[in-house]
Amino acid sequence: MNADIRVRFAPSNTGHLHIGGARTALFNWFFAKHHAGTAILRIEDTDRQRSTEEYYDAILQAFDWLGLEWDEGPYRQSRRMALYKEAADKLLSSGAAYRCTCTPEEVNAMRERARAEGKTPKYDGTCRDRYDKDPNIPFCLRLRAPDVGETIVDDILTGEVVFENSQLDDMVIVRTDGTPTYNFCVAIDDIDMKISHVIRGNDHLSNTPKQLLVYQALEETTPKFAHISMILGSDKKRLSKRHGADSVLEYKERGFLPEALINYLVRLGWSHGDQEIFSKEEIVENFALENLNKSAAIFNPEKLLWLNQEYIKSADGDFLVESLDAGLRAQGLSPDVLTHKSREGIVDELRTRSSTLTEMIDGARFFFENEVDFDEKAASKFLTSESSGLMLKLRNELSKIDMFSSENVKSAFHRVMEEEAIKLGKLAQPVRVAITGVTISPGIFETLSLLGKDRSLHRLDAALARINQ
Repeated sequence: MNADIRVRFAPSNTGHLHIGGARTALFNWFFAKHHAGTAILRIEDTDRQRSTEEYYDAILQAFDWLGLEWDEGPYRQSRRMALYKEAADKLLSSGAAYRCTCTPEEVNAMRERARAEGKTPKYDGTCRDRYDKDPNIPFCLRLRAPDVGETIVDDILTGEVVFENSQLDDMVIVRTDGTPTYNFCVAIDDIDMKISHVIRGNDHLSNTPKQLLVYQALEETTPKFAHISMILGSDKKRLSKRHGADSVLEYKERGFLPEALINYLVRLGWSHGDQEIFSKEEIVENFALENLNKSAAIFNPEKLLWLNQEYIKSADGDFLVESLDAGLRAQGLSPDVLTHKSREGIVDELRTRSSTLTEMIDGARFFFENEVDFDEKAASKFLTSESSGLMLKLRNELSKIDMFSSENVKSAFHRVMEEEAIKLGKLAQPVRVAITGVTISPGIFETLSLLGKDRSLHRLDAALARINQ
């Protein structure tokens, strides 16, 4: 373990873990693993109105599904209040922080006056030297920002970012109700946890100088920063649900594999040559912050589907059968109407044509339903008096087969085709509709073989009865 490398991912439990946050978590996790460092999970749950246990549990469930095991945590800010109070008292004692009794209305008026004068709208320091002890009216604590000079963020990805201190506010670090504020808590946590690298979205860059002032006021060494680019939709606007940006657990429900989602999200902004598909071990071996793109990444749902299909193609067969069984049971169907071997054959047929597990399960439904759910348009076109004679002849040929293999089924088809002087499509499509209810399925010989002799004959009989009714 490299004790010098310590990173953290710090979501708020005010909502589900979405893919933007998941990508940031992955960058932190892979950076730590590459350097044999420590990856920490910290939940920022001080928003009393919006933080919930439901979202807290959902965040942990999302990481459990992704297979990310954190070296430390989850820590919760709500259980660390004594630490923040101790730090605030230290800043107050040193003079780096001061008591402020200005009301929100008074502070807003200050900002409006500054704006009208063409100055930076900020608190004007009225209470900087006003109190040397706690007043008898509500007060907050503010951090004294320097009036001159610069605060420089030395970012690994973007280089030096300079903030004029004259533009920085005396930020509130403790509210009038005694609760610490976001930027203060973040800085104190990072100091206490000895975070070496802060890897987060560049939408947090404006918070960084505020947090650096806390480090400086406490005379602590600052971590290294890497502010990663945002993920945008195809319209180059900030990613949202309308771009398909669901939560991590929604991707699980939609039938994505965690390995595929990890691969896709890491590749949104990171590259290693022209390689597209990476195992977790390969990412750990090759991950480097220097290989992160500075420009925004574009979210492409179609590419994610393609990648997920690639992972399904190469997935373990037993895992796919287990997924099929679970999905069927969730829909009220029994997988046990067919043997395990038949179910293995079904997933082998469907894995190459399914972009998600959900698609695979939906594609397999007809094998397990007791009655065929006909698409009326397909039935009207193919289940006709013209096709009934052909299907009846095939039904008789199929009934003679002892070993109901795809090869023997194929031979039965060819005997009817030769006798009737027809091509395969003339027979296969009516049979496909009779067996599946629709016009698209795996190969008809394989479909009948996997369905089994008894169930295939039963469905052909039902289709013939429908034609003759």
